[in-house]
Amino acid sequence: MNKYRTHLCNQLKESDAGDNVSISGWIHRKRDHGNLLFVDLRDHYGVTQCVVDKTNEKLLTIIDSLRSESVIKISGTVLERDKETINLSLETGKIEVSIEQLEILSMAEELPMPVFGGQDYPEEIRLKYRFLDIRREELHKNLILRSSIISYIREQMTDLGFLEMQTPILTASSPEGARDYLVPSRLHPGKFYALPQAPQQFKQLIMAGGFDKYFQIAPCFRDEDARADRSPGEFYQLDMEMSFVEQEDVFNAIEPVLYNVFKKFSKYQISEAPFQRLTYKESMQRYGTDKPDLRNPIELCDLTDEFNLDEVKFDAFKKVISNGGKVIGIPAPGSTKKPRSFFDSLNDWARKEMNAPGLGYIILEEDDGKLKGKGPIAKFIPDNVIERICKKGKVKHGDSIFFSCADKKIAYELASFARNRIAEELDIVEKEVFKFCWIVDFPMYEINHDSGKIDFSHNPFSMPQGGIESLNNNDPLEILGHQYDIVCNGIELSSGAIRNHLPDVMFKAFEIAGHSKDYVMEKFGGMVNAFKYGVPPHGGIAPGIDRIVMLLAEEKNIREVILFPMNQQAQDLMMNAPAYVPESNLKDLNILTVEPKEED
Repeated sequence: MNKYRTHLCNQLKESDAGDNVSISGWIHRKRDHGNLLFVDLRDHYGVTQCVVDKTNEKLLTIIDSLRSESVIKISGTVLERDKETINLSLETGKIEVSIEQLEILSMAEELPMPVFGGQDYPEEIRLKYRFLDIRREELHKNLILRSSIISYIREQMTDLGFLEMQTPILTASSPEGARDYLVPSRLHPGKFYALPQAPQQFKQLIMAGGFDKYFQIAPCFRDEDARADRSPGEFYQLDMEMSFVEQEDVFNAIEPVLYNVFKKFSKYQISEAPFQRLTYKESMQRYGTDKPDLRNPIELCDLTDEFNLDEVKFDAFKKVISNGGKVIGIPAPGSTKKPRSFFDSLNDWARKEMNAPGLGYIILEEDDGKLKGKGPIAKFIPDNVIERICKKGKVKHGDSIFFSCADKKIAYELASFARNRIAEELDIVEKEVFKFCWIVDFPMYEINHDSGKIDFSHNPFSMPQGGIESLNNNDPLEILGHQYDIVCNGIELSSGAIRNHLPDVMFKAFEIAGHSKDYVMEKFGGMVNAFKYGVPPHGGIAPGIDRIVMLLAEEKNIREVILFPMNQQAQDLMMNAPAYVPESNLKDLNILTVEPKEED
């Protein structure tokens, strides 16, 4: 190859025995076996075992001086291993290299964290020394997987006739549901660019520009809090847009891409296309969330009417119902075999982690051929109502059913979390399967709980179902949008929509949400002006790359599939960002900083 290596550390085979070779890499580990010293040499591709006889004092002295992760070049002869020392877990496990020459390329200091071994280390250390962390086997594999997935997606999109195009990074602020990252302009004092939360307006302008199918692996920037499935700061998405399409056309375009990606990079069972469709309303009623994990067989049921019957004497629930609250049932199949601690722990979890009064429950057992309820609240519910509850909840002898009782939104939220927790505790979540579903027919508007006013509930650029007639004549809270989400195993991969491409419809849609025509023109004038000169109906979607890789790598935290992620406080501990800048830089930008007020 070159002066550093004739082979990679995964290439040498039995057929190379007797050859003189050179390999370079990091000292993965050293092992002293009496008369022999072994050095495992690692590069990006694999590991090769190298060996030196203890009689070679010169080489031993050099190797002894080197710490793990020092970078060296080894030259020597390839030897076949004895049968009893073959290591089939390595691609090079049938050979070893007898060290005859060694060149130090870079000496490592004492490591703040080891690369060899699978020890867990605090995230603060891992992120500060991320360049070491990404040498570790599992994380290294995840990042290779990420690269392979992105390459395959590009190949598929191109084969489908999509053109890869790049949209600007420095742009104007746009409401996408999070805070913008702002960039001050030196040439225009007091004015700021924004880093794009998504290429939303630009990809619609591409359609206005006469292109038919666009995509890019787009960087997006949002100043929002971290979660296990969301990295603060920046993320990447498969952004795509299509002209002259309806909702089904978008589904038909993206479903094969997602199916093929998951099929290629996983051995799990994958949902066949077409993926299951659920309306937003149906998803909330059955699962308590618009991001349902369909591997979980539990379905919720509304038991408000049952607990509001005169013969039911459980006043704690009746008081909530009288104030407009709901009682939501969460079945727990086969749970009567569980000890009392199972029920108590769920109650404690609801109180401590969900800030709820608790989870009521009934245990269902058979007595003389009839279902009987047992448990703390069963005595308040007559047998005929128990039967109604069982029918609605599709529960039977041997099952139990829990109850979430609160304001409607809170009741469903608690029930959704409880549904997942109960399924995990009962070990009834399907294994080794990826289950996709579409959530469709999202409400166009909702009541803002802070202001009490009508606000957009989803993407403001979506086309309302029924168009201008619907906006003019219907209750805003009853209007649905041509909006959709794609969900896999309880993880939202993407939101999408058929876009609002008609200026008059856009002005009316924003007017209902309390925004004037002047506001629309100020914020989105570039896009609205383009729409005045002929634009096709269009729509698209943007599945999250990071979340796709997280699922395929079987990781629970998205930072395990991102090369250089920030921590949960949106800090880059390795590069020490964000950081203060010299006053002279701020002066060039006409910026004065203000010290934050200290909290009392």
